[in-house]
Amino acid sequence: MMNTTEIMELALEMSGMDEVPGDSGIALPCDQVKKVMIGVDIDTADLFLARELGVDLVIGHHPVTDGPAVGLYTVMKRQVELMMRCGIPINKAQKVLQKRIDATERGSHPKNFAKVGQAAKIMNVPLMNIHMPLDIIAENTIQAHLDEQLNEKSTVGDVVEALKGIPEYQGEVSSPVIRAGGAKDYAGKVFASVAGGTNGGPDVMKAYFEAGVGTLVLMHIPEDALSAVKEQGIGNIVIAGHMRSDSVGINRFIDALEDRGVEVVAMGGVLRDE
Repeated sequence: MMNTTEIMELALEMSGMDEVPGDSGIALPCDQVKKVMIGVDIDTADLFLARELGVDLVIGHHPVTDGPAVGLYTVMKRQVELMMRCGIPINKAQKVLQKRIDATERGSHPKNFAKVGQAAKIMNVPLMNIHMPLDIIAENTIQAHLDEQLNEKSTVGDVVEALKGIPEYQGEVSSPVIRAGGAKDYAGKVFASVAGGTNGGPDVMKAYFEAGVGTLVLMHIPEDALSAVKEQGIGNIVIAGHMRSDSVGINRFIDALEDRGVEVVAMGGVLRDE
């Protein structure tokens, strides 16, 4: 049995984080959690399902309530750390990322941020969401797997095949795909960037390529950023898939909860035992 604070602390420990990020939080706490329902996306209808299933707590991945719903931009600064790992100077990393941070903040401002949390409180269904910590778990898992499977002569097609060695990427729908570059092109240095709140945009991607990264592995990419990367012509993009990548982190967190005696109902887009 666990409580919501202990569950959040477990996610932080697994991800190597020291404090709860701005895109995660506990909307309605619970002191005795024996059974949880966890999903990539949670809405009001899922709270009714949770009550029907008799769960003690609903855990969403994507932010759904109050501060976390509009706090996505606050965690994007982690991308500076990621860029620095690839040799991008801190000042350049900050500047190429800032435009995307500002746009994300403006986009979050009009959101109906209280809706699901209000429903949870009215229904007395404990609710929390854990976003960046689980994405970091996914990112670390993906990068470690790619480092093990690839070498200096691996192609972009090899990157896709290596990803499919991770169970969550083995289905046919929305499976890993090459969006920039060709399957026979050399991959060069392969870097997974899936835990920075949201996509950094074309300026960030260009900075990676100029610093020596050959292939970026991302969850998703907007059309304008993809067009810019193709015009730059200096790097490859492999899109691993959004729900599949989220599931990589969520499933490892589910395993940890089950190891501690918590029963877990996976739904809401989590791909488990597909």
